[in-house]
Amino acid sequence: MKRFKFILIVILALGLIVGGCSNKKDVVDEGNHQQPPVGEGKESVNELEEDTIEFVDTSYMVSADWLKENMAKENLLILDARGADAHKKGHIPGAIAIMWQEFSNMEGAPGKEPNWGTVLEAKALSEKLSAYGITKDKEIVVYTTSPDGWGEDGRIVWMLRRAGFENTKILDGGFEYWTSKDYEVSKDDVVPTPATVVIEFLDNKTNIDTEELADNLDNLVIIDVRGKDEYNGATNFGEPRGGHLPGAINITFSQFLNKNGTLKTAKEIKDILDSNGINKDDEIVTYCTAGIRSAHMQIVLTMMGYDNVRNYDASFYSWSGNADLEVEK
Repeated sequence: MKRFKFILIVILALGLIVGGCSNKKDVVDEGNHQQPPVGEGKESVNELEEDTIEFVDTSYMVSADWLKENMAKENLLILDARGADAHKKGHIPGAIAIMWQEFSNMEGAPGKEPNWGTVLEAKALSEKLSAYGITKDKEIVVYTTSPDGWGEDGRIVWMLRRAGFENTKILDGGFEYWTSKDYEVSKDDVVPTPATVVIEFLDNKTNIDTEELADNLDNLVIIDVRGKDEYNGATNFGEPRGGHLPGAINITFSQFLNKNGTLKTAKEIKDILDSNGINKDDEIVTYCTAGIRSAHMQIVLTMMGYDNVRNYDASFYSWSGNADLEVEK
């Protein structure tokens, strides 16, 4: 009898222990949605943050699919920045052929004329845009060759944005990506309809001239978007001197592009910028040979949320042509 009571007591005690453990487990389960202690699960949190990195401003670019679906929009204006020769061989239906040079100062010789290649003054630019019927009420999409082009689409969009054309965008992937999707291509002549365009001034928030750049070198993060050979001293385009601006970081504008010409993801671009020590609070200047490729990068950085980025549109032609300005190799 005593043995039976002892066994019964043991069984009851075990039951209390099991019940207590079970209740404790329930409390833990109810709180398992809470953040882990510091140092635990850190890797997975970082992965989540990286996966959610997105472009801050997507108003600068449209996809080929978007353009195909919106071709019939009444106020749509497509600009083919490859020029007339490429346009004649085939273009996106309705696109008007233009070249960045038409809207730029081309008098004199590059490297000798300090302002060669820079955007025209407001009055002259107004006349050029009027001839093509490029008005502010249009939704403008610009394309060029990608990824082997020169970023002419970026230069045109950068220029038009400075002139107050806010509804102006780059076609992601350019003409090559459009054709890779078997979308329609035309060889029809496209004659622009002239209109009156009046530009009061050009916004200089996204532009910097040689004098201001030279006076503030130590306070700026300078990105040379040219090829590595140019950065190291090659004079492929008749530059007076070879090399790069003092302290410039070399990130070619094509590093931001996929092999098919489309823009890389925001995370991939951020990784490139981070690896070069470039931060969002930096004052950034981009440059190339004549401010074309660098205009494209200025736009991409703006899309990424880097708010203080300016394009040096006189670029290395002007800098290397001034013997008083230092060049590094």
